Amino acid sequence: MTGDAPSSGVVLDCGWGRLLFGQTFADDVALAAVLRCEESGRRDVCMYHPAPHVLVSWAPHELFIDPSHTYRLVLDGVGDGDGDGLPHVRVPAGVVVRPLVSAEDAEEVNRLYAAAGMVTASPEVLRANQCGTTFSYLVAEDTNSGAVVGTVTGIDHVSAFGDPEGGASLWCLTVDRHSSRPGVGAALVMTLAREMHERGRRHLDLSVIHDNLPAIALYEKLGFARVPVLCVKRKNPINEPLFSGPLSDDHRALNPYARIIVDEARRRGISVRVIDAEGGFLHLSHGGREIVTRESLSQLTSGVAVSWCDDKRVTRRLLSAAGLVVAPGRSASTPEADAEFLAEVGELVVKPARGEQGTGITVGVTDVEELVRAVALAREHCEDVLLEQRVDGHDLRVVVIGHQVVAAAVRRPARIVGDGRHRVAELIAAQSRRREAATGGEARIPLDAATVASVRAAGRDLEDVLGAGEELAVRGTANVHTGGTIHDVTAELHPAVAAAAVRASRVLELPVTGLDFLVPALDGPDYVLIEANERPGLANHEPQPTVQRFIDLLFPSTRGLPRGWDPPPAGTSSHHAGAT
Repeated sequence: MTGDAPSSGVVLDCGWGRLLFGQTFADDVALAAVLRCEESGRRDVCMYHPAPHVLVSWAPHELFIDPSHTYRLVLDGVGDGDGDGLPHVRVPAGVVVRPLVSAEDAEEVNRLYAAAGMVTASPEVLRANQCGTTFSYLVAEDTNSGAVVGTVTGIDHVSAFGDPEGGASLWCLTVDRHSSRPGVGAALVMTLAREMHERGRRHLDLSVIHDNLPAIALYEKLGFARVPVLCVKRKNPINEPLFSGPLSDDHRALNPYARIIVDEARRRGISVRVIDAEGGFLHLSHGGREIVTRESLSQLTSGVAVSWCDDKRVTRRLLSAAGLVVAPGRSASTPEADAEFLAEVGELVVKPARGEQGTGITVGVTDVEELVRAVALAREHCEDVLLEQRVDGHDLRVVVIGHQVVAAAVRRPARIVGDGRHRVAELIAAQSRRREAATGGEARIPLDAATVASVRAAGRDLEDVLGAGEELAVRGTANVHTGGTIHDVTAELHPAVAAAAVRASRVLELPVTGLDFLVPALDGPDYVLIEANERPGLANHEPQPTVQRFIDLLFPSTRGLPRGWDPPPAGTSSHHAGAT
């Protein structure tokens, strides 16, 4: 604690917006004026004002009381006995929590912000803040991959303005939704709490939206209790869902792939009418221009182009004729001819000629009996079946919008990480629940024959207990709908693969497409083009601006909000300097 008088009119630049300490302003009119000067694309927060309803009354058309709860963890007086008295939280095996230390860390923090739909922050502001004593940026690093899988920000109120209450606050907790390591969020929270406890702070506060029930349950489990503190914010396109009333039933019924299109359109002032929520059909209009979409499929894509993509055999023929590399393949016919093709190539992928989301696909067929079963399974979904040589490599999805590469991501099969206590079946169920929550119900790991086969192929059984930190792939395919994860590699994409993706989009006459490649190296020029999707999910490619570029294509006269940070575009990795 400091004996100096607290500062007045305290405003902190957090990179994503400003944090205004309402109790340090003597003049409500002046405070309202500061809030009204919020920059476009940022999200200012005023907290701890003693009478937030009065503050809003000075500018009721521009300000509102945020529908969030404040929770507090008391730090003062704990630790009088052995230890610090705070709840013990185990840091997950294979994870280390440490301070933000580099420009790369700041980039990773912003990647997590963007993936969570949060406002991104200037990396320069993050690093400058970290050099002082007011801000504490922590990151959780996966020690196996080196990836940052979580972050949290702490603010020391005593350092900021000599807070006589000796408080601190927690902001921007987020965890990579594709991480298979449980407990990262709790570890970040309690690491920050211990840091503030060691500084002698009396409490740690946080603000959480009222309907974020999983987060509230976590905080209450860690010992936080609700306190009567409210936040005031400015009405802006980012905050609109917080002050514009409840969503319509149709909007709530949309899947994540349609919902993000609606959200981006409304932020730009584009009128939206939900035609059919279950199917994801939308009517968008702005300034006399009207377009109907089904998620990312719009009227700009012709029916002929859709039919080309509908049949994987046609797609292969068109791409191959254009000089693009495809896997050797043929249509399934007689058992004898199919067996002959298997003997010729050695290992097969068997898939329905029509279909999506990985249904009916068998990967790694090596014997005739297995081939017969795989063809029968595929025919349950489509009478026409495609046989392709299995190609080793990373499963890469490239999104092309307006014949420009917007995003590239590697897709990995569902994985679990052992903790030395739980059985494989239990870990699969827990990871499935996390994937389902992270994708709005779009992804789950089915405990079916394919999952059992993958587990057994690795020499494991559902009843086995994995060692702490031990990883196990539990699906043979990397489909997101069956629990697979997707990881952004746009900057690493080789120009040759990017050029192939653009070429494929033109050959198939697709203004919007997701192209599936297998590549031996994520940053290399070699590839095999597997198939094209005329309705790619745009919600799986954060932090890349897929939905923003989609709306740019549909309504080029509109523009999205400015951002404090943008991810590097395709092929900008230092590996590709001078590549052609």
